[in-house]
Amino acid sequence: MLIPVNLVTGFLGSGKTTLLQRLLASPELSSAAVLVNEFGEVGLDHHLLERIDDAVVLLKSGCLCCTIRGDLRDSIQTLYDRRERGEIGAFDRLVIETTGLADPAPIVATLMADPVICHHFRLGNIITVVAANNGRQMLAMYEESRKQVAVADRFFISKSDITAAEEVNRLRQELRRVNSTAVQLDGAQESVVAGLLTNDIYDPRSKHEEVMNWLSQEEGHGEEHWHYGHRHGGDISSFCISLETPLDWSAFALWLTMLINRHGENILRVKGMLQIAGVLSPVVIHGVQHTIHPPTHLDRWPDGNVGTRLVFIVKGLSRRRVEESLAAFNRLAAKG
Repeated sequence: MLIPVNLVTGFLGSGKTTLLQRLLASPELSSAAVLVNEFGEVGLDHHLLERIDDAVVLLKSGCLCCTIRGDLRDSIQTLYDRRERGEIGAFDRLVIETTGLADPAPIVATLMADPVICHHFRLGNIITVVAANNGRQMLAMYEESRKQVAVADRFFISKSDITAAEEVNRLRQELRRVNSTAVQLDGAQESVVAGLLTNDIYDPRSKHEEVMNWLSQEEGHGEEHWHYGHRHGGDISSFCISLETPLDWSAFALWLTMLINRHGENILRVKGMLQIAGVLSPVVIHGVQHTIHPPTHLDRWPDGNVGTRLVFIVKGLSRRRVEESLAAFNRLAAKG
């Protein structure tokens, strides 16, 4: 069985290490391994963790997004080799905390595409920590913050207990505009921590639930959030394409490949539940930028509504352009 890898990201000062402390105190994570990274000459965050043992590894100094192909891959492989030799416990989950300055997309791509890593590990949930007191300002000022929000499966909203309720609500609205499918969790509630890392699309026990999370988040906030203006980081937005006619798998795969090849840098996240011609159950896809996860199948339509729903989180790419290109491929496939 592949070992799930959870990514904990978030901008500087958002509270990632505090969250990691809480996570590591949970009995459910007693056998997790941890990789910690901090930007700068001397890494300090690992000294703040209450649980320090041989399975907590500090990556070499420098930004994780710049050293992924060497440092990250080598650290993961070293951890696995030590596990196999019995030098450390047989960890059943790997948690990676990135620097606050990291662009998480290339990190995710490495976890998904590196052949050595993929032989033993798989990507789990991506958790982005956002501080309630200054999260909107960080989104407005820093592209790294917007990208961290764009790729998230879960938002962990920290410092809500010291922030006015009105500001927390405004942040929640802003997060929905950038990433409509991520589940928002209030960090002030102790109960939200226990299941934060579990229930992902490749966990057979929970993939139906995870797809339902996507759909409920996407459908639950009205039409207005698809038309995001150019304020507070409005270069990144999300939209959903729904289709009632079954897709031809070959044509769709070709279209998605060409779209990713042409616009991959601007497609920060794509999630979809597909109705494929000749297939009774839905096919689920999701990916980050140039990398698409292998498709997975559900045994039934989770909400009873049969039809394709594709959610895109993009940077500077219009919904109309994506819809028109998909429609053109569907017309060609119909002529077939």
